Amino acid sequence: MRVLVVTAVAAEAEAVATGDPGVLPGGYALTRTPSLDVLVAGVGPAAAAAATATALTAATEPYGLVVSAGIGGGFAAHCPVGSLVVSDAIVAADLGADTPDGFLPVDALGFGRTVHLPPARLSARIAEAVGAVHAPVLTVSTVTGTAARADELTARHPRAAAEAMEGFGVAEAAAAHGVPVVEIRAVSNAVGPRDRAAWRIGEALGALRGAFQQLAPVLQEQP
Repeated sequence: MRVLVVTAVAAEAEAVATGDPGVLPGGYALTRTPSLDVLVAGVGPAAAAAATATALTAATEPYGLVVSAGIGGGFAAHCPVGSLVVSDAIVAADLGADTPDGFLPVDALGFGRTVHLPPARLSARIAEAVGAVHAPVLTVSTVTGTAARADELTARHPRAAAEAMEGFGVAEAAAAHGVPVVEIRAVSNAVGPRDRAAWRIGEALGALRGAFQQLAPVLQEQP
């Protein structure tokens, strides 16, 4: 099974695999290795969806799995800094409408969907292999920077273990091409008040690198 790994930035891609990247239409960098390809898609769900769709369309060999991977924020009740999260659901947490009675997700409004479910057996195997929490990962367009926002997300998604900015966009593109998807996040900071001094980006990138070093046999399984 050939795997497409989608990251937001080059530092995340380099943690997954090293090599000389080629260039896809649109200028996207894609590093090819014997078992997987690593794409640098850009930040946010729209950029991630566009880049993933480009890579899937341009592929000369079909992909059996798409993995959204990178660093992200962890909900402190579930995931400390330096830990790993593998998605059992990929959730668009802020796609919807504010109302006087609270937030309404877009599917409650009758438009589209807000959740993608990875292959249950495969995502559980990945989580077990790397010692990760197996839980929902939230996709947000604005990273959480206050305790009030963190509390709001936790109230709506009590099982959520991490937030990032690309997973749902990657999942939308993968679904449009009929390819299963999973998300892997290494926690660099706590979801909540913005405190750059507490970020541990290097530690999180190291955890991401270690995870992919362990994953080669698992990623060859059929989802």
